[in-house]
Amino acid sequence: MSASKINVAKQAISFIQDKLTPSMILGIGTGSTVNCFIEELSEFSHLFKGAVSSSNASSELLQSKGIEVFNLNDVNGIEFYIDGADEVDKNNNLIKGGGAAHTREKIVASAAQDFICIVDESKLVEKLGAFPLPVEVIPESRSLVARRIVALGGIPELRVGVMTDQGNQILDVTGLDLSNPEEIELKLNSFAGVVDNGIFSFEKPSLVLVSEI
Repeated sequence: MSASKINVAKQAISFIQDKLTPSMILGIGTGSTVNCFIEELSEFSHLFKGAVSSSNASSELLQSKGIEVFNLNDVNGIEFYIDGADEVDKNNNLIKGGGAAHTREKIVASAAQDFICIVDESKLVEKLGAFPLPVEVIPESRSLVARRIVALGGIPELRVGVMTDQGNQILDVTGLDLSNPEEIELKLNSFAGVVDNGIFSFEKPSLVLVSEI
């Protein structure tokens, strides 16, 4: 684990530690930075009830650390959602989905009162778009969606050998103008067959913590 990821994970722990309660459910994202957070969080597992996870991989890690994992349908609410990002702009808009979990990440983020994003400085950008934008598609719609993305000016590429936890495929898209992320997020999600895309402009974090290393 890199020092920068451990550093920002510890920052997130410091932020929530005094706010944990025995009935609290946390939302937990996906990825290597979140894995560092889960490692740190395990020391405080006695202070909260459990977690809702955005991926099977995170669920397995949480359970291995003795943290109970709940289905979102079975909880009334989530206090904090903690997750990383592939890009963060100056307005806290994100690109997520490098780990193919952005659909569930967005769902869990939407259920939380506060979304805390944990990143290192390399993820901070002036404008989104250098990182390929993941678009989750139902397999039968892949070619149709790809043609519509091309018509928008994007270049879609199938992420070979990757299936999401929902059994869908990922198109990684470059070439789109993301200067208006809300518009593109809505446009892509209007295409039949798109489950969700990796722009977080409506479910963006209330707090972005950046590694101090």
